[in-house]
Amino acid sequence: MSHDAYELKAEAREQVGKGSARAVRRNGKVPAVIYGDKQPPLAIALTYKDIYYKIHGGGFLTTIATIDVDGKKIQVLPKDFQLDPVKDFPVHVDFLRIGKDTQVNVDVPVHFINEDKSPGIKRGGVLNIVRHDVEFHCPANAIPEFITVDLTGTDIGDSIHISAITLPAGVKPVISDRDFTIATIAGSSAMKPEAEETVEVAEPEAAAPTAEEK
Repeated sequence: MSHDAYELKAEAREQVGKGSARAVRRNGKVPAVIYGDKQPPLAIALTYKDIYYKIHGGGFLTTIATIDVDGKKIQVLPKDFQLDPVKDFPVHVDFLRIGKDTQVNVDVPVHFINEDKSPGIKRGGVLNIVRHDVEFHCPANAIPEFITVDLTGTDIGDSIHISAITLPAGVKPVISDRDFTIATIAGSSAMKPEAEETVEVAEPEAAAPTAEEK
């Protein structure tokens, strides 16, 4: 998983709804809901500072947390959050309750290694990343931190598909009906205009003597 599991303290909310959520925010806390695992949703309030730093620290949606709700510990995976559009602070969080067999869909970042061992990139080719992350279906307690694409031996014109990536056990791409592209090695676009300009300049020079001969 992308970050170490952590624990948050929370208190249960008796009421739900917009009025209740506003009251929670006025008290410096963030309203949230824990749902899933065939249990009724549980409305809670979290400490603003705790949740703000977790959201902005990276890996929030791929790291399992334990929420201590008035002494009862619940394992969860953050599924969604809303930020204030102006001030960027959290206004609501949804957590998925994790059971021992819970499967989840998560976006996992793609990391590229060994660019220096790619003949195509060495010759001036460019790594064109089609997907910076990929959505996977996997066990909630075995979410990969990232998937790795090894660029060793890739050349200009090569495409790297999901089938070329070694995935951990139980981790499957949500898109299962096609072997989709993660990245390609493209010819350098910077080189193309120069080549075209050379051709364009050469043509009038070649044509000029012909005009004078006439």
